[in-house]
Amino acid sequence: MLCAAAAVILALNLFGGGNDTSTTGMSRPPHAPPAAAPVPGTRAPAGEAAPTSGAAADAPLGKHLPRSRPVRLLIPKISVDAPFTDLAIGPSGRLDAPPADDVNLVGWHADGASPGEAGTSIIAGHVDTKTSPAVFAGLSALVRGDLFHVLRADGSKATFRVDSVETFEKDDFPSERVYADTAEAQVRLITCAGAYDRRVKDYTENLVVFAHLV
Repeated sequence: MLCAAAAVILALNLFGGGNDTSTTGMSRPPHAPPAAAPVPGTRAPAGEAAPTSGAAADAPLGKHLPRSRPVRLLIPKISVDAPFTDLAIGPSGRLDAPPADDVNLVGWHADGASPGEAGTSIIAGHVDTKTSPAVFAGLSALVRGDLFHVLRADGSKATFRVDSVETFEKDDFPSERVYADTAEAQVRLITCAGAYDRRVKDYTENLVVFAHLV
């Protein structure tokens, strides 16, 4: 599994924003425009061999499950119980964001590794919408050792343990570290974080949860 780090772009800062006043009286910032951040290369189509060069491809596979589409994300600590939607690379070369009108929805890079499959699976969600907090509003509360689960279409449940929870300035985002494929099954949960810069209409940081299959 090769990491094509410069091949496609993830619109990370689409996972938050809004300018309406919620029922709590808190004002939400305007919906943010896309920002650049590379993601892993796409998987080979069914029946075709995956690339066989590169560090991740040459390493023996670690703990992993067969490929299967994710159905539901469960994060008990922060009361997340959310369905998945497929995210694809759009015409602009950016990964589409989950629909902003659904506060309880997460998306996964459907042409990348599925959660539980060997490699790095990308799961993204909004931190808020135009009117209210969204599915990943509490993501920063996770700490090393916390568990979360992905229910999969094949009936299995993939359980992941958090390795770290980190925030990165968007203009200094460690793309290779976050998106590089691995020989074991890993997941990145990604949302927006930091202050909202009204001048550029964007959050200043991304929050990334690094986790591995247990």
